[in-house]
Amino acid sequence: MTTPQPFTRHDVTFPSGDSRCAGWLYLPKGVVSPPVVVLGHGLGATREMRLDAFAERFAQAGIAALAFTYRHFGDSGGHPRQLLSIKRQLVDWDAGIAYVKARRDVDRDRVAVWGSSFGGGHAITVASRHPELRAAVAQCPFTDGLASALALGPVASLRMAPVLARDLATKVRGKAPVLVPIAAAPGSPALMNAPDALPGYQALQPAGTTFRNEVAARVIPTIAAYRPGRAAKKVTMPILFCVSNTDSVTPPAQTLRYAGTAPQGEIKRYDAGHFDFYTGETFEALVGDQIEFLARQLNPAPAASTP
Repeated sequence: MTTPQPFTRHDVTFPSGDSRCAGWLYLPKGVVSPPVVVLGHGLGATREMRLDAFAERFAQAGIAALAFTYRHFGDSGGHPRQLLSIKRQLVDWDAGIAYVKARRDVDRDRVAVWGSSFGGGHAITVASRHPELRAAVAQCPFTDGLASALALGPVASLRMAPVLARDLATKVRGKAPVLVPIAAAPGSPALMNAPDALPGYQALQPAGTTFRNEVAARVIPTIAAYRPGRAAKKVTMPILFCVSNTDSVTPPAQTLRYAGTAPQGEIKRYDAGHFDFYTGETFEALVGDQIEFLARQLNPAPAASTP
């Protein structure tokens, strides 16, 4: 077994759009110009919610990592707060890639992206737009808004219509957004109300987290129309799909169909739920598979020995 390399974590910010994103940059000690992977999270989630766990393991394997929080959430900038804009989040990904490429302490020619859940869908989209990237990882990725909406159920979707209408009206008037829960108990109006959704989000929140379980309702129609899985066929670099066989949020059948269209796609399947991916034995299995994949694509160097 390879000895984990020591690393340092730095608080960083980088400009994106009309504001800035906050992030943590993990640098393996004793490695000159390491490769780097950019990590983004899922629906309304912030980097404190276990992105650090993955980033730490990558840094221990000699791969630098930038874990960031999207604008409008957590301690990143952007107003109004809790605005989930797919277009703006994709700009944040572009800004994160530009930020690491501009640094002199990482290798700008060995850059990868890693996304989970909704961020996993973004990782597919971003990889299809950045052919210069060396690799991509899409973990339990959101690949098809229609499939996810059908999984939520038509009755639950209809119950969201009134709050959506109110928020669209406030948008026209320039007022503060009307918010809807990201995760809630089964039968309750929310973006996700599968039995494991609310406890899953709660389990990822450390003490002092900046996470708020709500977003502007106006995002609902754009989520339903977002189908990042279609971009898989345009991803030219190796991409690893980590798929939950029992996923209640991002139905695996559709994800596997899209993954099969990626020219250099690799698929790993796990008998664990969507929210199990971040902790325990499933996390250990995932991060091990991801490090093996990223090491093959990025070729990280071992730390230099000290005299």
